[in-house]
Amino acid sequence: MNRDSTHFLFLNVGHYLDHLFTLIFATVAALALTREWGLSYGELLKYATPGFFAFGLFSLPSGWLADKWSREGMIAVFFVGIGISSIATSFAQTPLQMGIGLFIIGVFAAIYHPVGLAIVTQKWKNTGMRLALNGIWGNLGVASAALITGYFIDNGGWRAAFVVPGIVSIVIGVLYTIHQWPEVSHKKTPAQVAATNGPMMSADYRAIMLRISIIVFFTTAVSSIVFQSTTFALPKIFDERMQNLARDLTSWLNAGGVAASGDVATVVGGLAFTVFAVASLAQLVVGRALDKYGPRNVFLTAASIQIAFFGLMPGLKDGWALAVALGFMLGAFGQIPINDFMIGKMASGEARARIYGVRYVVSFTALAATLPLIGFIYETYGFDMLFRFMACSAAVILLAVACLPAKLPQPTAESAATARA
Repeated sequence: MNRDSTHFLFLNVGHYLDHLFTLIFATVAALALTREWGLSYGELLKYATPGFFAFGLFSLPSGWLADKWSREGMIAVFFVGIGISSIATSFAQTPLQMGIGLFIIGVFAAIYHPVGLAIVTQKWKNTGMRLALNGIWGNLGVASAALITGYFIDNGGWRAAFVVPGIVSIVIGVLYTIHQWPEVSHKKTPAQVAATNGPMMSADYRAIMLRISIIVFFTTAVSSIVFQSTTFALPKIFDERMQNLARDLTSWLNAGGVAASGDVATVVGGLAFTVFAVASLAQLVVGRALDKYGPRNVFLTAASIQIAFFGLMPGLKDGWALAVALGFMLGAFGQIPINDFMIGKMASGEARARIYGVRYVVSFTALAATLPLIGFIYETYGFDMLFRFMACSAAVILLAVACLPAKLPQPTAESAATARA
């Protein structure tokens, strides 16, 4: 494996760990703390909210620091910082302490998306496929959070689910720093910093860019609500709606000597992992389609899939619920790289991390605001209402995406010259 391939692998592992750490608590809350701390699922979600606000709020300064100092250096800080924070969170004895720990995890988690994606979209060609592969690793982190945490709940306790990944992340951070040391230690010159100013653009180009930007940031916010609602709540949804299926699978595994008696939490986590992992493969199709057909048609298809499957989900249990959940997760995961693809194609290279920072401030602020929404809808109406709300959200995305141009505009030398004149 050459140096570039190793670098890309490190970035992919970073995306995996980023989503893993931010969703460990989702499974811990659903399967352990509701019993251990005697709080309802909705009450526990309140303590995760500050962490997701930090996940969004600190994306912008993270992108700014990366552009001013070193993108690779910021990724090294991410690996080590989030690892230490996760280990510290495992010592929480009260909900308040847990909330503080999750907030600090969110601060370091905010580094990855604006910085890592800026590296991916600037360093390599075939942007759609690179983002898709990187996105799959992130989705596997989402999936593994449920699987790994469910396993540790049954085998060693929920605190280990924070400690073990934390140690792994610190080790990877040290290895990444060694591998990328020339870039990590590099300090940009004033000339390089000044190069962040992009070329002048014509009035027509600025107008269409404004329209696309509004659509990108609007769909980013709504898509984040859908993504957070599905990924965060899915372990709890499966815990409620697939108990019969989970018990049957546990009995079958016990009979085969695969699982220990009573490992229902592990099986529920395994079902969530299966759905997340299979659905993440949609990004490979989306990545190839983005490079070939452009974002508008691909986005319309992803939104249509979500409308259909969210609409089918209310009232379903066990096998049917599992199948339909896979359907709406295919749409939810499939749309993830689309806005990143558009930003990567249109943003100026040296300022790209800051623009991604703005994108993820919008995205993760919406993620944080979604947690109280999930708690309110669940406590008041149940998950069926949440599915209907998600179907409506996907319909709003569909209408917004229909306003995108068929092809992304590209600034030309002529338009730039006209603007300068």
